[in-house]
Amino acid sequence: MGAAVPDGFLRTEGRVSMGRDEKWCDSHLKKFLSDVQDWYDQNKNGFQTDFDVAIKGVKPCPPELQGAQKEKVWKDWQQATIKTLIDFFTEWCQWGWGQGVHEGLDYIEKFSWINYHNDAGTDFMIKGQGAVMLAEFTKLQGEQMDDERSEKLVQQWIEELGPKTMADYRPGDWSTYNKFFIRELKPGVRPIAAPLDPSVVVAPTDCVINMVVDELTDETLIPVKTVAMNVHTLLHGSRYAKHFTHDRDGNPGGGTAVSCILMPDTYHRYHAPVGGEVVEAHDDIAGAYYGMQNFPDLVNNGNVGYGYDYKAFSDFRRGYVIFKTPYLDHTGKPDGEGYVGLVPVGLNSIGSVQFLDKFKNVKHGQAVAVEKGDEIGCFQYGGSLNILLFEKGRFPALQLLMGQRIGVLDDPGRSKKYFSRSYRARSSRTSTL
Repeated sequence: MGAAVPDGFLRTEGRVSMGRDEKWCDSHLKKFLSDVQDWYDQNKNGFQTDFDVAIKGVKPCPPELQGAQKEKVWKDWQQATIKTLIDFFTEWCQWGWGQGVHEGLDYIEKFSWINYHNDAGTDFMIKGQGAVMLAEFTKLQGEQMDDERSEKLVQQWIEELGPKTMADYRPGDWSTYNKFFIRELKPGVRPIAAPLDPSVVVAPTDCVINMVVDELTDETLIPVKTVAMNVHTLLHGSRYAKHFTHDRDGNPGGGTAVSCILMPDTYHRYHAPVGGEVVEAHDDIAGAYYGMQNFPDLVNNGNVGYGYDYKAFSDFRRGYVIFKTPYLDHTGKPDGEGYVGLVPVGLNSIGSVQFLDKFKNVKHGQAVAVEKGDEIGCFQYGGSLNILLFEKGRFPALQLLMGQRIGVLDDPGRSKKYFSRSYRARSSRTSTL
């Protein structure tokens, strides 16, 4: 990738190998790679079998992925061996010491071709020893981003983001990359809309918003797809799930789900979309770290996440918050109370979905007061999103007022890296599903 070789590595014959110094990379990465090789050699918990079957199912490069984009994000995993995987993890960790803002997504996408439209590849990533491997690799990446040597990566990101973007953030202790990644906004740069009007819902973070689906049921089919999103699973069996899958009379056919996808270079704290009370919360639901069969389409679909298969997110590491909030009728008079759900989902590379202490594991029967815009928690490095859940008939559409922001006139270079197709353009890769 043309990156400088970090301390503790030597470059020999075009490959990266360990040096003599007992640096971070020696003591952590070397052990991880040795474990992966041992698991394969011993077929621990079927690891060798699962990996080999996954590789047999790898699909060829989609024909529409051509030229510079193919060179940037495609990796051919057909005929790959365990050495291919180990070398890829080594290079990926090397990126963590000195590459820029966008290359992290490139590595995630390159890795994701293992399970692109490949059920065996997905099983390898989310089950058995393969899931253990990816949990350990995610932990390894987190430790790397907590290492003080990651500060040089911080400086590179600051330079790439530029003074216009960085002007929004409060200076802080950015001695490690993870401290920088959860940087705080300056007071007042994200004013909360209509703070005294409980009917106005605000974005929980800086994000790309998509209406996912309305008329949620226990097994709702996503429009333009033939897959389901199980709200009860997403909310880890919460008693409040029924408020989003049924109407107030208990009839099937419920509310609305909206996705709020965070880009890697934006603000990674999330806030309350409504005010009222937190009546239930769970900050640490174990789940997979990788395994999205269509990750290339999530990032390449123009409007990021548009028409995406959201079923996989109910298997990912996540948390949830249930807000009890007052309703108003069309005249502005009180109209009872209801519920809004917030589900922070840690996607590829995310090992932590962190809540502030007061919102951790709020049990049914407890209540924590919250104002619209209050910080709930943060993500550390990786991909991530929030899913918002609303009761039936309460959030019929995304509605904006004149003068409110609907987007930005972006730098074409950034747009090309994140939005390689025009808004609402459908990826031909989805046609095989």
